[in-house]
Amino acid sequence: MKKRDLIQAVAIHADVDKKTATAVVEGTIDVILATVASGDVVNISGFAKFAKKSRPARMARNPATGETVQVAAKTVAKITALKGFKDIALGVASPPKIITVRKPVAVAPNAIGKRR
Repeated sequence: MKKRDLIQAVAIHADVDKKTATAVVEGTIDVILATVASGDVVNISGFAKFAKKSRPARMARNPATGETVQVAAKTVAKITALKGFKDIALGVASPPKIITVRKPVAVAPNAIGKRR
């Protein structure tokens, strides 16, 4: 599923227009990114935990030559799947029901065939 597919699915499931769903999905992503970039953790209960983690400098070994090398300290992004997500992904729990088809829009009988 790509971002545009997610937006379409959210629009149908939440029964909102595509423009509103786009704003919600992109806004959610922007808030998560900005919060994690500032060093705070975002924990979406039952789904995932997003965090920025600092790794200290360390000594490592080159497996090809056996030579030890210094690895510099770095900051990495960490996303951890939480229990609720794992249970659904692994089939332990049933997934939530989603609406996959938008309901047809009723058109007034006198509006059919009219042109402006």
